[in-house]
Amino acid sequence: MSNAMSNQPASLAETWQAHRRQHPEQRIRDAAAQLGVSEGQLVACGCGESATRLRPDMPALLGALPSLGRVMALTRNDNAVIEKNGRYAEISIRGPMGLVLAGAIDLRLFMTHWHHAFAVTEPGRHGARRSLQVFDADGTAVHKVYLLSDSDAAAFDALLRDFRADDQGTELAVTPAPARAAERPDAEIDAAGLRAAWSQLKDTHDFYGLLGRFKVSRTQALRLAAPDMVSRAKPASHRTVLESAAKSGLSIMVFVGSPGCIEIHTGPVHKVFETNGWFNVMDEDFNLHLREAGVATSWVVRKPTTDGLVTALELYDAAGELIAQFFGERKPGKPELPGWRELAETLPA
Repeated sequence: MSNAMSNQPASLAETWQAHRRQHPEQRIRDAAAQLGVSEGQLVACGCGESATRLRPDMPALLGALPSLGRVMALTRNDNAVIEKNGRYAEISIRGPMGLVLAGAIDLRLFMTHWHHAFAVTEPGRHGARRSLQVFDADGTAVHKVYLLSDSDAAAFDALLRDFRADDQGTELAVTPAPARAAERPDAEIDAAGLRAAWSQLKDTHDFYGLLGRFKVSRTQALRLAAPDMVSRAKPASHRTVLESAAKSGLSIMVFVGSPGCIEIHTGPVHKVFETNGWFNVMDEDFNLHLREAGVATSWVVRKPTTDGLVTALELYDAAGELIAQFFGERKPGKPELPGWRELAETLPA
């Protein structure tokens, strides 16, 4: 090789390949952060080998997921991962919003964040792991679907053929996410109006409109809320909730979101434990992983609805981003479980 050739800067694919040799156990999300690129860009490096770029026809791709049978659905952010085993069904998309209401797999989709899709094959503890992975415009992982031992592999192969993109290049063009808007000073917020409007909520979903109406962030709204609506809890309150639910059999709801997807578990939890700084639920068809060092604040939040108060434990990181939410199991038209409310109200302040 000539000196001119050897002095050429390494491509991202070459850099990623060398990094994996040096750090074979490192997760791709952590590697991307260390290399200063996005996870989607590293996945694209495998096109032609470990990855296949798919046409970004997201409604059609979602519509094909029921053919895979039983799979594992995964959604994560920097500090939480949720994994649910089940089947995709009852999929609906209306403009920028989508729903999957399949029982075990329960998703709220924000389609403006579904930009890139890949089929990926990677080594696993029990052989090759095959998955579909969707990324935001900036290359952040939005949602992943992993095949299980009883999934329909032939349907997965058919999906790859049907959605394979013409472009199988190893570079992924990404658009940086817009900077998070700075909070307005608390003194500029109509705190009295915020508290009055909060007291008139009819549905938990109306809370998002409340934030926009008063131009406040979530954590700013919590700071300014009436004391009977919000109280601070210890950052480790998620441990109390999960350990108590596992002991009592209380059925709970756990929400974990990425920019483009919120994944929900509804039901009991059983096997809970801490390992290497992560607090985990490791049940047969439901896994949850919480990076405890990332939890900066925890809040017990109460919202009025037509069915009575709905109480949640909400976890936030140091930047004020929502990590996870916990509720008692409930359905519209029914009040929340008394056992859940008692647990939430007795969390240490």
